[in-house]
Amino acid sequence: MTPARRYWLMKCEPEAYTIDALARDGTTSWEGVRNFQARNFLREMRLGDLALFYASNADPSGAVGVVEIAREAYPDPLQFQPGHEYHDPTSRQEKPKWYTVDVRFVEKLRQIVSLDTMKRTPGLGKMMVVQPGRRPSVQPVTKEEFEMVLKLRRGGQR
Repeated sequence: MTPARRYWLMKCEPEAYTIDALARDGTTSWEGVRNFQARNFLREMRLGDLALFYASNADPSGAVGVVEIAREAYPDPLQFQPGHEYHDPTSRQEKPKWYTVDVRFVEKLRQIVSLDTMKRTPGLGKMMVVQPGRRPSVQPVTKEEFEMVLKLRRGGQR
């Protein structure tokens, strides 16, 4: 029996990578996650899960697209590259600490769904992204929250 599709929110700073770059590339690895809670969420992702692509530290920050998990978690190769900003000298090939997934472009939202909009929208108040101090770069969202964010991008509510 195939497990039910899960939904996520994945943050990326525009200086590092954008939804437009993913639209061009088609698929990319989600490298460089160095937070244990976010890492654990990456390891829970399954092929076909969907995620909101969230532009963080942007003006404004918010959901800008949708991606699909194209490859389940595998060791992030950057942790083993001395000199790379994501190198971790305490991580070992036989027991890696950090993981990545591959994501595939699904769509770019016609309009950004800003963090402020999410905070003001009834039904989104439990999302980790709107709660102070609970903002890992990868986080679960419910199917209802995911669908509500997509509805907001269509102008269904402001």
